[in-house]
Amino acid sequence: MFTGIVEEKGKVKAIRAGANSSVLTISASCIMDDVELGHSIAVNGVCLTVTSCTADQFTADVMHETLNRSSLGDLKVSSSVNLERAMAANGRFGGHIVSGHIDGTGTITKIQKDDNAFWFTIKTTDKIMRYIIEKGSITIDGISLTVAKVGQDNFSVSIIPHTMSVTTLGERKIGDTVNLENDCIGKYVEKLMQKEEVPTGSASGITKDFLAKYGF
Repeated sequence: MFTGIVEEKGKVKAIRAGANSSVLTISASCIMDDVELGHSIAVNGVCLTVTSCTADQFTADVMHETLNRSSLGDLKVSSSVNLERAMAANGRFGGHIVSGHIDGTGTITKIQKDDNAFWFTIKTTDKIMRYIIEKGSITIDGISLTVAKVGQDNFSVSIIPHTMSVTTLGERKIGDTVNLENDCIGKYVEKLMQKEEVPTGSASGITKDFLAKYGF
């Protein structure tokens, strides 16, 4: 599990492309002090497993499914990436619950300066928009952010200077693709509220009446 608080920006040193997969080699500094084989690291919001590591870099396999669902396939040698190690049990929970299993991608359609902040507007699919609410949480390229505005097919976030400087958002341009992960709570609630297919005369699933009966 991650929190969406980026620890540092790394650099893609090498990409070994296969037919439908790839192996990334990423250089880093501050996160490498306790990284070991098998550890999880969120790379632009995508949870990857460390397959080898040295004092200043690690490698990770990227499977076909991940390339299809994320923007990792767009990375090039020297690309900057946001990095976060899996949350330690005794760490501070500075962001929100982030799984590193992204729901899809979005496209930056507008970047506007507002005094010391920057507004990013991102267009995405209905499937992702259904779980986005104003003042709710969204993960963009592994960064935990608060949704400031919600449109028909887009949403906006306001970015402070610190976030711009320590993440890849400061390098983003209009038209760039970003990885998106919805707040997982909404997805689980929706699933639990759906009735399962059961034999006639049986009841299953959590309903509004059930919740009201037990004081929710």
